[in-house]
Amino acid sequence: MGYFDQKEPPRREHRLQACIADGGTFSEVANRRMRCCLPDGERTFAQGNICLLLPALGIMNTIPDSVVLMHSAIGCGSSAHAGNAGVRAGNNARWGVLKDGTWLSTALTESDVICGGEGKLSAAIIEADKRFQPAVIFVVAGCVPGIIGDDIDGVSEGVQSQVAARILPVHCEGFKTKIWATSYDAVYHAIGRTLLKDAAPRAAKSSNARPVVNLFNVSSMGRPDEVELKRLLELLGLEVNIFPVFAEPAKMAQITQADLSVSTCPTHDDYLLRYLQETCGVPYILKHMPIGIANTGLWLRDVAAFFGLQEKAAAIIAREETELAAALAELTPAFAGKKVFLSAGEFRALATALLMGELGFEISGIRAFHHDEFAAPEYQKLDQAKSKDFPLNIANCQVFEEANLLKRTQPDVFLGHMNGNGTAAKLGITTSVIYNVGLQYVGYKGAYELARRLYRQLRNPGFNRNISKWTVLPYKQQWYGQYPFSHIKAAGGEVDG
Repeated sequence: MGYFDQKEPPRREHRLQACIADGGTFSEVANRRMRCCLPDGERTFAQGNICLLLPALGIMNTIPDSVVLMHSAIGCGSSAHAGNAGVRAGNNARWGVLKDGTWLSTALTESDVICGGEGKLSAAIIEADKRFQPAVIFVVAGCVPGIIGDDIDGVSEGVQSQVAARILPVHCEGFKTKIWATSYDAVYHAIGRTLLKDAAPRAAKSSNARPVVNLFNVSSMGRPDEVELKRLLELLGLEVNIFPVFAEPAKMAQITQADLSVSTCPTHDDYLLRYLQETCGVPYILKHMPIGIANTGLWLRDVAAFFGLQEKAAAIIAREETELAAALAELTPAFAGKKVFLSAGEFRALATALLMGELGFEISGIRAFHHDEFAAPEYQKLDQAKSKDFPLNIANCQVFEEANLLKRTQPDVFLGHMNGNGTAAKLGITTSVIYNVGLQYVGYKGAYELARRLYRQLRNPGFNRNISKWTVLPYKQQWYGQYPFSHIKAAGGEVDG
């Protein structure tokens, strides 16, 4: 039985042996290939974890003509308020419409926990269809339905004939996995089992038709990044179909007719890419992330090689790199001797570290939110490129480890995801965002725009320095003197360090 024959996707701990707990020097961790990294990511002390709903909502709320119905307690999904700014900006950038995401909740109560909430969910689906008339309704299970046994798939199937919208059950029961990236699989699982399952077989194309490429995007990637990658692919003479963020439901089945799928984040996309190849015969490229100069070239070369366009790609890359080098010439001298600490999803953190090296920064540390098999090539690239060793932490939401590392490494710049730069800012460190829906980050233009932002910030670092004068982190000096990974359990059961 295949994964998509089941109601919900497997945990990434099982499917990919992914983990969220490891630490040491980069050389130690990379060379032992995470053999000490526990699949369940155990620590003797932990401050929290990322709930599956957070990244899942980042995709679902962007889908046009959709309603996200959370079958959960009312607090679940509250992050949708913060993420709505990106939804509005994305709609405006693509269609000139300032439109919010639409999300609802069944607001399960104590009585629902005791008596069951399936009746409430059924009524909510019918009401959402009547009130909003969407093309799709995402029915999202939070933790409570998973605990009390509410069957969102059964309820969805039972009311499907009563509503016009297609119902997509999405399993985001956070207690089932500690690997937050499983949320991507959950959304793709729902799309594959409903909107793609009846797609027509790939049609034969005429010899003069332009090849079509599925460009997989991510919710933290803004429209400027999509435009940059689309520009590069179109220079090769390819037609580009962008999926899944802000993709219209009625057009999603088009991805089954493409000649190739190409990922921009292997952590994000492998689950659906393999499904498209196995069921629809659409091959894929799941390698490199187009962040930085070398990685963008490698990414573009792989796509070009698939279509036999190597010479054309070489000419494009040479032209782009020459133009970029000239533009960076006035910026990079300011980066000499500056240290940078990076915190992000594993592939993004490693790819950005390579870019920082290209710009002249010294890497002082990396925190990757989890680890799985896809990042192995990036570890090899960085191992060959680095001039000095530095700490590597596999963790998310473990701010106490991050604060310890920042105190030890004293970076000049901290690069992290939105809402993840607070600790560094309170320590007076210049901060910048890894990905921002309104700013360019990927491709050749992204490398230049990031360098320009960092140049301006390093010239005027007073804002965070002033913050540090009036804020104090809640950790004792005793903790800053301890080994930062002392609460991580090694695979043999002992405590690391």
